[in-house]
Amino acid sequence: MSRSERLLDLIQCLRRHRRPVSGQALADELGISIRTLYRDIATLQGQGAPIEGEAGVGYVLKPGFMLPPLMFSGEEIEAIVLGSRWVAKQPDQRLSAAAANALAKIAAVLPDDLREDLDASTLLVGPPAMAIETIDLGLVRQAIRNERKLGFLYRDAGGAASERVVWPFALGFFDKVRVVVAWCEMRHDFRHFRTDRITELHATDTRYPRRRQALLKEWRATLDTPRGSR
Repeated sequence: MSRSERLLDLIQCLRRHRRPVSGQALADELGISIRTLYRDIATLQGQGAPIEGEAGVGYVLKPGFMLPPLMFSGEEIEAIVLGSRWVAKQPDQRLSAAAANALAKIAAVLPDDLREDLDASTLLVGPPAMAIETIDLGLVRQAIRNERKLGFLYRDAGGAASERVVWPFALGFFDKVRVVVAWCEMRHDFRHFRTDRITELHATDTRYPRRRQALLKEWRATLDTPRGSR
């Protein structure tokens, strides 16, 4: 492992700990000596990293510290490229364009050798399944961000239609379908709505009465709970 990679790993270790962590614990996690750790801490502090603490007390990285783009590892670049390529092939046109733009911005600030790695990535994404969205997924994503209710007409697997008002808090992307995860006011429960069965979608200015993070946490807790016991 090069010294630059070791310094990067040290930053990432500190990010994982929100409370002060001892130098020995960090050294053990990185597989280095405590003396090397102290030198690396001093190097990072000298380069402007807001690491607080001292030997015998513990260290903590203040929030908000941004790593320079040249600190991406080879596998991190592959992950960025693969993820961006997958999103770029999704039917959400605005999200697809945003993925392509983000990848271009990252490439523009990478040093030459890492930019070559990005351009030469051999991790490819296959062609997307044939699927045409009948609604604007950007509208759904905006409602989730702003915690606003959505209204729409929904047809179930049998074709029966019903008008719904929901509190959307997540949007699942699968190969052949997208799914809105929401609290349904009609059913008084969490429901999953396939976007290819949604029509007449309209946003509202009404904020739903729960925080989306709380809804997401509660929904996740129900996934392993039998419906009859809820």
